[in-house]
Amino acid sequence: MSGPLLLPTWDTLAASRPDLVDTMRRYLDQIACVLRPGSVKGTDLALRSFSAFLVEQCTEVTSTTQVTRRHIEDFKPWLAKRPGQNKDRLTTATIAHRLGTLRMFFVRIDEWGWDQAPARVPMFPGDLPRQDHPLPKGLDDAAAAKLLRAAQADKRLLVRVTVEVLLRTGLRVGEYTSLRADAVVHIGAGPWLHVPVGKLREDRYLPLHPQLVALIDEYRTRHVPPEHPLLLPRENGKPVDRHAVTRNLNKAGAAAGLPHIHPHQLRHTLATQAINRGMSLEAIAAMLGHKSLDMTLRYAKIANRTVADEYFAVTDKVDALYDQAKQLPADALGPKMARLRREHHRLLGNGHCTRPPQLDCAFESICETCSFFQTSIEFRPTLQAQHDDAAAKHQTGRTQLFANLLDTIDKDAS
Repeated sequence: MSGPLLLPTWDTLAASRPDLVDTMRRYLDQIACVLRPGSVKGTDLALRSFSAFLVEQCTEVTSTTQVTRRHIEDFKPWLAKRPGQNKDRLTTATIAHRLGTLRMFFVRIDEWGWDQAPARVPMFPGDLPRQDHPLPKGLDDAAAAKLLRAAQADKRLLVRVTVEVLLRTGLRVGEYTSLRADAVVHIGAGPWLHVPVGKLREDRYLPLHPQLVALIDEYRTRHVPPEHPLLLPRENGKPVDRHAVTRNLNKAGAAAGLPHIHPHQLRHTLATQAINRGMSLEAIAAMLGHKSLDMTLRYAKIANRTVADEYFAVTDKVDALYDQAKQLPADALGPKMARLRREHHRLLGNGHCTRPPQLDCAFESICETCSFFQTSIEFRPTLQAQHDDAAAKHQTGRTQLFANLLDTIDKDAS
């Protein structure tokens, strides 16, 4: 057995299914030429899971050409019952990854024209379980401020450097620990941080606040010899790993009274702060090193400025709707009720309009918005009265309409 899921090794599987194992190993060799080692390792686990199932449950299957839809349907519940690394069952995300990777195996060997491919691809996108998509969880503004103040008060300068660099740049922890000694460069009039090739195989440059440059310079002057290849190693010269980053971060977090913080939360924090304060999605994507805007759009769900702006624009009108006077009971009819109806109900051709006066209505001035509508200076007093009435009722649409008409009349008369 091998690995946390106690799957058989390839050699063990090959003893009973040599043709099956040969095809899968050949596939792993191919993808190893184009994918990262981590992706190849994940594929290895997915294929060994399926092979272990076939050995255990499907003695008639000796090669991939014999795999049918029925085998896939039996494999899915088998996989769902497998123990996870730290849980009784695999997570939904792990199951989706295993099945998605297995489907891609069948799709590719079919596209490549391998003789070992089944007559038809036995898997479909619908075989993958739907996953939850929780929003990124960053620190709110108050918690971020507490963390930063605690880090600045820490006696160990590396704690402050760690928190400030991650909080102000949004670096992934792997990017932070890999920063080279020459990462801070000057382009034009300002300092920039060169982030090396990382998760998405691309490097990028980030603008650096001069205060952060001074902090990095202070740490390197105190603790880093000029010839050291890394920008921010430990005080003893050893590289900082992700575990040390997490410890330094949570040292400041504990002093600030905050619960456990993962380094990636600071990346989410910066992105959320940026979009809340008007930074464009394109700029945030470039800052974070996202390959597509789809990754950045997750933050738009946290702070959708359009939704917020439009919500508050109608709040007063909604309040006016809720603040309408309660309808009088039927037995209250009389002169007073008749007067109220005259004031609040507009008589239409086939009924009454009961819209409260405070609410705007696009149809109240429908003629004035028609392309055939014409007016002149002689109607200015009437238009001005309409404008003032709309403004008094806080009807922004009608107010702007009559303001435009008045401007047009004044320009034509001058």
